[in-house]
Amino acid sequence: MYSKMTLQGAFALITMLLSACTTIPDAPGNLVPLTADQDPSIPAIEVNGARLHSEAFGPEDSTMIICIHGGPGADYKYMLNCMSLAESGYRVIFYDQIGSGLSERFDKSYYTDKGADALTLMYDELAGVIEHYRTSPEQKVYLLGHSWGGMLAAGFAGYHPDMVQGLVACEPGGLIWEDIVTYVSTSRAFSLWSETLNDATYLDQFITGDENDHETLDYKLALLASENTITNEYNVDGGVWRSGAVVNAGLFEIGMEYEVDLTIGLENFTIPVLFMYSELNEAYPLSWAEHVSSAFVNASLFYVPNAGHSGIIQDPVIWNTITQPRILEYFQSL
Repeated sequence: MYSKMTLQGAFALITMLLSACTTIPDAPGNLVPLTADQDPSIPAIEVNGARLHSEAFGPEDSTMIICIHGGPGADYKYMLNCMSLAESGYRVIFYDQIGSGLSERFDKSYYTDKGADALTLMYDELAGVIEHYRTSPEQKVYLLGHSWGGMLAAGFAGYHPDMVQGLVACEPGGLIWEDIVTYVSTSRAFSLWSETLNDATYLDQFITGDENDHETLDYKLALLASENTITNEYNVDGGVWRSGAVVNAGLFEIGMEYEVDLTIGLENFTIPVLFMYSELNEAYPLSWAEHVSSAFVNASLFYVPNAGHSGIIQDPVIWNTITQPRILEYFQSL
């Protein structure tokens, strides 16, 4: 899902940094793209004091589909196949979550100081995106969340059950902390001696960074998240625009300290849920899909053949022939 740098590329970057003494590696725009608050040409909206990279497609007054990306700390680039849902008359909305992709960055304490309320920050942000684009109180809202985005969508549906009229969850890792830990452990294809890790740790000698050096840390996270042989995710068409390392670290710290529970209130969300899982994600067999989806009052499982974790949405063939037709069938049944 993320861009992968080869060892040759790492050496090339190091040579450039050593030879260009006037260049500051972690200055804005050098290692990773600028964010929406740094570049006014990036399409963005203001939500709850943060400038979020965001775009919308399709008729403004139609039922809204909010596409919620994974991570925490990825962005919506890999979900852009979902734009084709606008051709069926829906208002399709994308946004990079706070601290992710091309959205505005904040220090880690911005998240950790909120404690367990950091999840409320994410819910309030999603509510703010909905309100920004909504043209009338009667306009329906469907959520389409992938991975962490599916977890966030589930938590939001429990927190604001009356704001959501449909929900598609694509392989949310887990909805209670114990399950999140289990999924992260079983899905991590991180080898101590892998080329990707070697590239990233070798660069530590030249590109350092404290916990709030966003450009440096975002760049390193992109190296470490370039592929996963267990979930069958690989660099495809550039993956994401920019990783969000600080928000990723902050939310995981909060999760560990407070053992977050994303199922709170889900008993009040009785609308049918479409729950998707893939064939090639070895960490997401049918038994795990059944276990995680059991938190919903009414969930229908849908198996996506020949796809890995991100391929459910990112692979254009899978999207056009399998995923999108089933999603449209679900939405039209609501």
